Amino acid sequence: MSFDNLNLVYPLQRALSEEGYTTPTLIQERSIPHLLKGKDMIGIAQTGTGKTAAFILPILQNMSASHKTPRPGVPRVLVLAPTRELAAQIGDSFAAYGRFTRFKHTVIFGGVGQGAQVRTLSKGVDILVATPGRLLDLVDQGHVKLSGVEYFVLDEADRMLDMGFINDVYKVVAMLPKKRQSLFFSATMSPEVSKLARKMLSNPAHVEVTPQATTVERIEQFVFFVDSDNKNNLLLQLLKGRHMECVLVFTRTKHRANKITEILNKNKVPTGAIHGNKSQNHRTKVLQDFKTGNLRVLVATDIAARGIDIEDISHVINYDLPNVCESYVHRIGRTARAGADGTAYSFCAADERDFLHDIEKLTRMKIEVAEHNYHSEKAKNATGDAAKPAPRTQGRPQKKHGVKKTHNTKSSHKSRMS
Repeated sequence: MSFDNLNLVYPLQRALSEEGYTTPTLIQERSIPHLLKGKDMIGIAQTGTGKTAAFILPILQNMSASHKTPRPGVPRVLVLAPTRELAAQIGDSFAAYGRFTRFKHTVIFGGVGQGAQVRTLSKGVDILVATPGRLLDLVDQGHVKLSGVEYFVLDEADRMLDMGFINDVYKVVAMLPKKRQSLFFSATMSPEVSKLARKMLSNPAHVEVTPQATTVERIEQFVFFVDSDNKNNLLLQLLKGRHMECVLVFTRTKHRANKITEILNKNKVPTGAIHGNKSQNHRTKVLQDFKTGNLRVLVATDIAARGIDIEDISHVINYDLPNVCESYVHRIGRTARAGADGTAYSFCAADERDFLHDIEKLTRMKIEVAEHNYHSEKAKNATGDAAKPAPRTQGRPQKKHGVKKTHNTKSSHKSRMS
């Protein structure tokens, strides 16, 4: 199928052509016909599947059917995103796909002064992309009114709940007109997420492009049993691999992210860190340097990394295993984008053995054990339910050091169609 089959209007087809896109992704192919008919929708999809375009294109087309002058602080479209980075990327996508339309959009989020955001809103915008906290602040101050919202998108609903935004989301939903088109996207559907969807949506279409809570099939996954004291040595050894050119490293804490960044830079591995204590300007610059290849490694915490959508990430390394097993799915989904292969390495110390057990239970698979110079039998045979060592994946030999060729990495890491 091509975008020609989806009956999109010429300005959108022209924008897609200039972006170099001719074939819709699976979620776009399945979602756009429902949304063009005005139906509410639940979309189960991980970041990187093309879900942003799946809702932007039909919203822009449906808006084109009625010509309305934008009113100060009264958007027709509201997109709610959990993080600043994701909100900014959605804003960039509206700019790209709507470049030949007359619609005005803006993005608002915390961590920066509100003055410029308020001035833009006062001039009138059709489309508002926002994080919950800043949106509610500006609503309370009278700079935003949600009475004119015709299209509401809640993106990454599961992460909204993980980050503690559930009450803010309910407050926003309560302010919206009852007559609206609502779109709901989530990578997983926990009971809490399902409850939120039921309150938001009316007779929704249901589109699911990957099984819930499963990892991308193209990603090769390996676990490295290692003592905590040897994790830095193992990381440095892995980064000597010639195919490790665009690497995203996850930690559980901000302090550890800073420490790893310092160690890697001292060892001449260009590295940057993003987490909640970093300023928005710093985070924006580091992400840009990582996209363009000026930084080889990006170290991030879960919350800060949410919304990162960079096409050429070859490897994800879980320096710390996440203590929330669903986060593993989100983390490793940062690689294997745009049809490429990818690799995920996870370091597992003795005190993380139960986390590994929970991850394997969630994903319904045993992660292949990698051989390496810092192997720890203590970590592998830690006591408890998780003590049983994960067997080799049938039919595939273990990889010494876990380093292998996955796909050619370009010198510039492009953002993909989001």
